[in-house]
Amino acid sequence: MAEVVALGEVLIDFAEKSKDVEGYPTMAAHAGGAPANFLAALRNLGHSTAIIGKVGVDAFGVMLLGTLERCGIDVSGLVQDENVFTTLAFVTFNREGDRAFSFARKPGADTQLRFEEIKLSLIDQAKAFHFGTLSLTNEPVRSATRAAVAYAKAKGKLITCDPNLRLPLWRDIEDARREMLWAVSHADVVKISDEEVDFLWGCTPEEGAEKLLNVYGVSLAMVTLGPKGSYLKNRSGAFAYCAGPQVSPIDTTGAGDIFGGTALACILESGKNAAELTAEELKNIGTFASTAASLSTERSGGIASIPSREDIQARVAKLSNN
Repeated sequence: MAEVVALGEVLIDFAEKSKDVEGYPTMAAHAGGAPANFLAALRNLGHSTAIIGKVGVDAFGVMLLGTLERCGIDVSGLVQDENVFTTLAFVTFNREGDRAFSFARKPGADTQLRFEEIKLSLIDQAKAFHFGTLSLTNEPVRSATRAAVAYAKAKGKLITCDPNLRLPLWRDIEDARREMLWAVSHADVVKISDEEVDFLWGCTPEEGAEKLLNVYGVSLAMVTLGPKGSYLKNRSGAFAYCAGPQVSPIDTTGAGDIFGGTALACILESGKNAAELTAEELKNIGTFASTAASLSTERSGGIASIPSREDIQARVAKLSNN
């Protein structure tokens, strides 16, 4: 039985390693997809997990299945479809080091998941159900995601969401904003970045957290602040600013997902409702998750970059001593 089940994209991330004289990149392939990274972080901390999604019957789909199985993630809900190709994402960098995303997803396998293909027994047995907004960009996976969220809520599951913004995948900006807002309005715990807060509301991270809590009914808002750490606040009014360690990042892909999965592991281990966590507990959760995310940026890839519990604890101890 999986403690946490996530629905969404499982894909190959191609990250730029270098450029030739004409500017064409040499790429390195890594297993990825936000829900897969999220679950791998949870599994790394000892929590049982399962993925619901779709890949192709191709070399990349086979590799992804193997990677997730080796991570200990239940892949019985991951459908293989011979009619579509496994989704591919390409990450390149400009001269300032900022990332740009390109996707081979027209359609990609992840967008073709239908509700009738979802293994509902995985949701039945889980404590928490997680989803992201890349499952809301296209049909039929948009309808499948909406139905799965409704099913999980009806079963009384903890709903967690990451409104991950990748503008190239949306028809237009308003479509992205509308679906992201739908997603957060159906979640108990939301992990969101400061950039996504600015996109949705044009406000500060603190104001964004207030909107999530008081307008959209979220129990716990977790806003990641890049190298500055994170800000957490819940419905009881408890809040905390949480720093991570100073690092020398080489690849930030998957850092937000690793933050989210690590934070959920800490919430589950607390045994408390997210809305009832104290400021001290939020501080500990945010610091631990920010540290995990920071350390992951020192290695390439998403799943491949997840640090061990021992490494996270050691760096948190150093933060406490400074």
